[in-house]
Amino acid sequence: EEAYKAIWSAPVDELAREHGIPVHLATRVDAETIELVKGAEPDVIVVNSWYNRMPVELYDFPPHGTLNFHDSLLPKFTGFSPVLWSLISGESEFGLTVHRMDSGLDTGDILVQHSLPIGPADTGTELVLRGMDLIPGVLAEALGALESGEALWRPQNKAERTYCHKRSERDSAIDWSWPAEDLERFVRALSDPYPRAFTFYDGGRIEVLEARISEARYGGTPGRVIVQEEGGVVVCGADAYRVGNRGLVITRIRDADR
Repeated sequence: EEAYKAIWSAPVDELAREHGIPVHLATRVDAETIELVKGAEPDVIVVNSWYNRMPVELYDFPPHGTLNFHDSLLPKFTGFSPVLWSLISGESEFGLTVHRMDSGLDTGDILVQHSLPIGPADTGTELVLRGMDLIPGVLAEALGALESGEALWRPQNKAERTYCHKRSERDSAIDWSWPAEDLERFVRALSDPYPRAFTFYDGGRIEVLEARISEARYGGTPGRVIVQEEGGVVVCGADAYRVGNRGLVITRIRDADR
């Protein structure tokens, strides 16, 4: 959540004030917030990056309900950090979905959805920024559909729903039982300002900032540093004891204790 806020560089409240739009700042929906919103008699509420539950008396108050922006291709990757989880899990694409808020978590009917490809060198931060770039156009499309009366709502397929928990720093620990291909994506996903992928070596904690999949195939104990390859050190990956699999070549690190 904090990392996402660090990436988001355009405070909405400042932009609103510049255009003479009243601003009320709140981290949770309280009685004052509900009263202010109802007093404005909105046709629709738009929600983006709101991390707390909204009561039904508020999200169902406008005639067109509340539109929530979620940066995944719902019903996949509901919950938290969907862009990072999409990259970590090996998805070929991610996206932005506008859906109507209901009592569930990211479960409401879909109004607009756009996808973007995930490239072989993309980082988590790059994908988040790419998704943010979609927001203005997607918002205009959604509001235009409501205004024209041509909105087509698509129920989500519950059988395809997946949920991801909120990430914490401990989730950035490298699991050397993973294949090198998965670890390489893991390192790319956890780019600044997100907590970086880390491991322990020679009694100290290090952050792995850049890595790639080895050209050669190796054998040994998973997680063991065994040899150098073209400017990096090779760490054995999953099933290395069978001999013949790729390793992870670590090319850039940071001493996390300094």
